[in-house]
Order: sequence, then structure tokens, then C-alpha cells
Amino acid sequence: MIRLNHRKTKEEQFSEKITEIQNKLYRLAYCYVKNEQEALDIVSEAVYKGFIAYGKMESMTYFDSWMSRIVINTAIDHIRRNQRVTYMEDHVQEFVAPERGASVEEKMDLYDALDRLVPEDRAYIILKFFGNMRFREIAEVLSLSENTVKSKFYRIINKLKMDLVEGEVGDL
Repeated sequence: MIRLNHRKTKEEQFSEKITEIQNKLYRLAYCYVKNEQEALDIVSEAVYKGFIAYGKMESMTYFDSWMSRIVINTAIDHIRRNQRVTYMEDHVQEFVAPERGASVEEKMDLYDALDRLVPEDRAYIILKFFGNMRFREIAEVLSLSENTVKSKFYRIINKLKMDLVEGEVGDL
């Protein structure tokens, strides 16, 4: 009986923690697929995976980073399974960074360039700009050193810059 109560407590803890970060998880998934239903499916699958593995966690300190990583991996798996063109919904502005004076054409070019990145590289950009995370936090999510994250991030930014230079459209 005591064990059952302990398990229920863990379930309640998991539920509370997921509730706290559900919007963040959704935004992460949405940045990958740009489709509300697919993002919800990814979050649901990630929450299921997280719940299954939750009992093995020893420290709750990194729960947020741990769940973010599960969502990223689930989104990458989803993209690979559904290798098809993704589209942007009309209300995409709700989930992206605040406007900084860029025109609609410039934003579309940026989103197109982001879509051409391999999903693993897209994670750095999404976590930094759409998740407003610091390099240290990104390193926790991706299980890498902070210096590795910085060097990969700046390499990816250079790729994006090259891709966005007018007249130089190429594969990333």
C-alpha cells in the first residue's frame, strides 16, 4: 500500500512538472513542424516517453532540460518519419520571437533557411532564439559541453548567413 502511494506521488509530481512547462514544450515542437496538430502529437508522444522513464530519474533538478531533450528527439524522429514539406500556419507569429523590424519576405527567407537545416542543427537555433535559452542551458538540454554548443551555434549561424545572402541560395 505504501508503494502505491509513493507511485501516485511520482505520477502527481510528473503531472505538475509537465503542466508547468507544457507551453514551452509545445513551442519547441511547433518550431520544428510549424503545425499545431503535429506539435501536439509530438508533445503527447514525448510526455508518454517521459512518463515511462520518469521513475528512473534520481534528481528533479534537470527535469525541464530532460523533457526538452525528449521533445527535440521526438520532433526529429517525427520529421524523419514524415520526410515531407512542412507548411506554416497563419497564426505562426504567436510562437516566434518578437518582431524586430524585418519584412515578411525576410522572415519567410529566414524560415525557409531554418527548414533547410538538418533537424539536429535546427535545435541550436530554436533553443537559443525561440526558447530564449543561454548556452549553458542549451548544453544541458543537448548533453554537450557549453563550448561545443557555442562553436556549433556559431557555425550554424554562419551557414544561415551564407544562405540568406541575396543571390546565394544553396543547400545547408
